[in-house]
Amino acid sequence: MRSKTFKIACASLVAAAAIGAGAYVVHRPDGATDHPPVAQSTTTTSVVPVTAAKVLQHDVPIVLEGLGTVTPINTATIRTQVQGTLDSVDFVEGKQVKRGDVLAKIDPRVYEAQVDQAEAALARDEASLKNARTNLARTQPLANRGFATQQLLDTQDSQVTQGEGTVALDKAALEAAQTQLSFATITAPFDGVTGIRRIDPGNIVHPTDTNGLVVLTQLQPIAVIFTLPSGEIPGVRQALASGDASVDVYDAQNKRKLDHGSLMLINNQVDSTSGTVQLKASFPNAGNTLWPGTFVNVHLTIAVRHDALTVPLTAVRQGPDGGFAYVVGANNVVSVRNVTTGQSRDGQVLIEQGLAANETVVTAGQYRLNPGTTVEIVPDDKKDQVQDATTASAGMLP
Repeated sequence: MRSKTFKIACASLVAAAAIGAGAYVVHRPDGATDHPPVAQSTTTTSVVPVTAAKVLQHDVPIVLEGLGTVTPINTATIRTQVQGTLDSVDFVEGKQVKRGDVLAKIDPRVYEAQVDQAEAALARDEASLKNARTNLARTQPLANRGFATQQLLDTQDSQVTQGEGTVALDKAALEAAQTQLSFATITAPFDGVTGIRRIDPGNIVHPTDTNGLVVLTQLQPIAVIFTLPSGEIPGVRQALASGDASVDVYDAQNKRKLDHGSLMLINNQVDSTSGTVQLKASFPNAGNTLWPGTFVNVHLTIAVRHDALTVPLTAVRQGPDGGFAYVVGANNVVSVRNVTTGQSRDGQVLIEQGLAANETVVTAGQYRLNPGTTVEIVPDDKKDQVQDATTASAGMLP
């Protein structure tokens, strides 16, 4: 009985195997072999979207940038030169004044009296001198005829000389008194803008007062003192000697241009602690956009590079061997080109070596590129399609 059951089971297994083999043959596409086909993989090269720009050839100004402080060319604390009661203040705080304008007046009576005294002394001594000259004129003919001694003649001549000296001394005293009187009227020494008034009328003022009456500051023209690395001195000196140095000054955010001026000088000593040197530039400041004490950004143009090559700053990447850029060639296939760069400003970088004019360089999407990758240059209005490394680093891109 057991033997019969075993034979039935074996027969069932053989039948199942035959049925399975027949089904495999039926479902093969060709039925030509007894072995299943090996799966074949296909690789499709994807096109990477990028943005690109041409290598431009044009004149490029060579600009050095530094931080500076607006400094008035002339500033003065207006003080009295004589002591007295302040009678009046004749300026308006914060307003423009011209050279010679009256700023304040001091009680002049004491100094007017000194002038009167000096005038009276001068008049007295001039009269004495006149008398001495008259006596000398009378004595001279008498001495010539022997009616007057030589001693008398010499005495008369000495009195005239003494009188002339006295009159000269009186004139000097009168000038000094008149000068003191003029100091009672305080005038502006140069064109400028007045600050906050520091004393009121009715107070006694002295030449030794620390604060003075007011601070007067010249605004037009005005200067900016700024610093540059000492290594830039040779280039700046050459530009200064040739007259090519020009200066533009921008606000603290380095966005808005405030004025255009010229370089005045390079300081005669380098700061050894910082390795920088101070420079001074002058600006007309016609619109009063520069205010003393303000921090500004200074752009000093020292030369113009003719027919220079520039690319957008984003086109140049940094690698182990320095800067490089992806150049789009025939059939939109990219290659890597090592580049040497110069100054970078306004979103453009100066190319010293490595690129040629009118070549096309990739400006965004470089992180997905390798030499030989095919790219699709998308227009600016579709640049959002270009994936950049910033979002990839955040885990947002494959």
